[in-house]
Amino acid sequence: MDRNTFFAAMLSLVISAASFAEAPAKAENFTLPDYNGVKHSLTDYKDAKVVVIMFIATQCPVSNAYNMRMVSLYNDYKSKNIVFVGVNANKQEDVDEIKQHAADHGFEFTILKDDKNIIADKFSATVTPEIYVINSSLEILYHGRIDDSRRESSIASQDLRKALDEILAGKPVSVPETKAFGCTIKKVE
Repeated sequence: MDRNTFFAAMLSLVISAASFAEAPAKAENFTLPDYNGVKHSLTDYKDAKVVVIMFIATQCPVSNAYNMRMVSLYNDYKSKNIVFVGVNANKQEDVDEIKQHAADHGFEFTILKDDKNIIADKFSATVTPEIYVINSSLEILYHGRIDDSRRESSIASQDLRKALDEILAGKPVSVPETKAFGCTIKKVE
């Protein structure tokens, strides 16, 4: 195999892998327990303007760098009929740790435990934090990052806020997909 053929084959594999990891256009309803064992379904929030699903972690330094920003987003949008739901899909983070983490950081939004990564896999979520904004028809209107920098002082683009503001204004989301970054979700094997 010559060099050009080799590189063309490798590029094809990379493109295939990138396509495989794409988020679905529509979410499926799901039911998961919160850290108190109470079950929640995505369709429980059908009266909300949109639901913001946030894959988060207790031990990931990147996810933790966003704790106050998640609280701020929740506080800024909860009165606008936008629901925030955290999902923890990390195998090593148990419900007691999740509950303590939520209390320590002032998370007032619901946090669900995805013990077997079933929901993370259905969404193709791979990192924490990773965001999905879903309307009442379960269409994914936005997928990606909260903003473009782990450090608040370096933020140039507040992607999630922009998407939510466009939705509230009745406009289509101008940038429906951004690259999420953070710690890899530690999955059950």
